[in-house]
Amino acid sequence: MMPNRRQFLGSMAVPAAAAAGLPLLPTRLSAAAAEIADELGNWSGTPGQIARDEDFWVEVARAFTVDRSLINLNNGGVSPSPRWVQEAMKRHLDYSNEAPTYTMWQILEPQRETVRARLAREWGVDAEEIALTRNASEGLQILQHGFDLEPGDEVLTTTQDYGRMITTFRQRERRDGIVLKQIRIPVPAEDPAEIVRLFEEAITPRTRMILCCHMINLTGQILPVKELTALGRRHGIPVLVDGAHALAHFEFDLGELDVDFYATSLHKWLFAPHGTGLLYVRRERIPEVWPLTAAPESRDGDIRKFEEIGTHPAANYLAIAEALTFHQGMGGARKDARMVYLRDYWADRLLQHDRVRLHTSRKPGFACGLANVQIDGVDPGALNQYLWNEHRIIAVGIGHEECTGSRITPSVYTTLEELDRFGDVMEHVIRHGLPA
Repeated sequence: MMPNRRQFLGSMAVPAAAAAGLPLLPTRLSAAAAEIADELGNWSGTPGQIARDEDFWVEVARAFTVDRSLINLNNGGVSPSPRWVQEAMKRHLDYSNEAPTYTMWQILEPQRETVRARLAREWGVDAEEIALTRNASEGLQILQHGFDLEPGDEVLTTTQDYGRMITTFRQRERRDGIVLKQIRIPVPAEDPAEIVRLFEEAITPRTRMILCCHMINLTGQILPVKELTALGRRHGIPVLVDGAHALAHFEFDLGELDVDFYATSLHKWLFAPHGTGLLYVRRERIPEVWPLTAAPESRDGDIRKFEEIGTHPAANYLAIAEALTFHQGMGGARKDARMVYLRDYWADRLLQHDRVRLHTSRKPGFACGLANVQIDGVDPGALNQYLWNEHRIIAVGIGHEECTGSRITPSVYTTLEELDRFGDVMEHVIRHGLPA
């Protein structure tokens, strides 16, 4: 019998076999995860209607074991996982530990292929084009270091790209003598053609690589990566897409984007175990990219060459399956709509004040749940210290000169009451300033 809306997310009892000390199939989806996916999937209503249905999101929130004595508005950094995702990972770890050279290498490790296939199916690409990595940074560094470059060769990106990726190119400057070129783009950027034009104007005969964000971590800006990839193809330049904040945050099909290179973290918006990521490389382009860690020549054309990192746990990657089931139960379009609804919920209130500026587009398709807000005259670093020290609200201070402010990223478990409390504190600062 299917549990009701209030009950089914609480039905997380350990299976009887485990309680009795009997072995479990280490990759079996828990009954609770399957039931939740089924229950959420059967909830009626359009994405817009579901986004405002607090009963639905109460059920979703019950999947998480978050600390409600604080308010976490930095889910863009790394997100908590649902309880059964954590339980699955722990179960796999326990099984691995029984006899790792057998249980981990012979039994669990091959099950990565199922996870690979499910991720590929969900986002519309071939399983032979997906590598499982530890995070977006690792995937991007595979690509940034994976192409042969000569002194004087240029790589092109924006001034708003992620700091670690800029640092990676800076190291290649010092080591290999390449040249990093950075362009400025508008904040917010609401004209895709202008973005493509700015990149194209910066291309020279020495340009060998382009890096662009799908969603910029500073502001939540969504860039036209399909058009930028097409631009790169016209000029014979590989375009590396930083999708760290995009996958499972808003609705899109990776295959339809028609990109060649795409890296993302799965521990952000898919709610997978911490330290899991995905690297997509179009099948015919795999041979031209060197892996970051050496792989045998026989794997030159195999996506798995990017996973050659030595001994590593299988558990983290297998538990991605549980996170994916949860995501499918919510539905990508409904999750997308909820994230926009939460952003607008707090932003509409704060934007009633003249001193508040939003460095994030409100137009559909140009941003989602991640937003950057600024109170004129208030230092974002000091504001975020105040939010945490006095009110236990976690946010991120952005000191970038083009988009100074606070990055706010609620999630599917965030309640409206928590956003009301955040709004109360921000309005107090607007009216009275920060304490001396």
